[in-house]
Amino acid sequence: MPLIYGEGGEKAFKRLREEIDKHLKSLPQQLALVQLEKEDQECIQHLRLTDPRDDKKRIEETQGGLLEDSYCWILENSEFKQWRSDQQSRLLWVKGDPGKGKTMLLCGIVNELKKSMAKTDLLSYFFCQATDSRINNPTAVLRGLVFLLVDQQPLLVSHIRRKYDYAGKALFEGVNAWAALSEIFINILQDPSLNNTFLIIDALDECVADLPKLLNLIVQNSSISIRVKWIISSRNWPNIEEQLGMAGHKVRLCLELNAESVSMAVSIYIRHRVY
Repeated sequence: MPLIYGEGGEKAFKRLREEIDKHLKSLPQQLALVQLEKEDQECIQHLRLTDPRDDKKRIEETQGGLLEDSYCWILENSEFKQWRSDQQSRLLWVKGDPGKGKTMLLCGIVNELKKSMAKTDLLSYFFCQATDSRINNPTAVLRGLVFLLVDQQPLLVSHIRRKYDYAGKALFEGVNAWAALSEIFINILQDPSLNNTFLIIDALDECVADLPKLLNLIVQNSSISIRVKWIISSRNWPNIEEQLGMAGHKVRLCLELNAESVSMAVSIYIRHRVY
């Protein structure tokens, strides 16, 4: 407390008591805020099945590292530039046969978006892998995407807490997890406070269980907000082509139609590994 010249001892002690009383009254609110933060942290910990950032790093290390020269061609690709600059182009579908380097290409896109997007923008991504039961199903995809979104914009956790406060950890598990998580995910995308967001899902074909559910969610919500843009990748599977054909505002990037760029990228990778 600042001293007041000529105040006198009695008035000073009275002012001190009033100040102490004011802080004591606010203490329960402060404790409640601390408790709320702890509950939010517990909710996010239960949501987290895997951290997609760790999965990306592991995939890159398994492939011998990510080479900028092997993916930088995408930055000058007309379809990619259309998706990046055109507000109406909300969904970019990168498709190609096995061995075309789709996953490493999307790893590169993640890196480039991090460099170019605004500080307030959100970037959430997920890498599906058929051989890993943690990351080969639609529920896992949503848990990963929501986890990264909430990690970057913590206030979004309120959409999870509405259900989590009743169900606890069971919200993210069991037969009803997809229904609950898809509702939470859509509510987040519709949140007026959501910052500009990029969503990336790699290897849809490696989502071995209930892929139609995930495809339908993408189709139905790829144009849900002008603040949200998507990139997805998959093999040239007819069932994926058919379902994604119903999505509006999309751009197709076929790697077979960019054979020269893909071939050069593969050559750069081989030279790096050999030499």
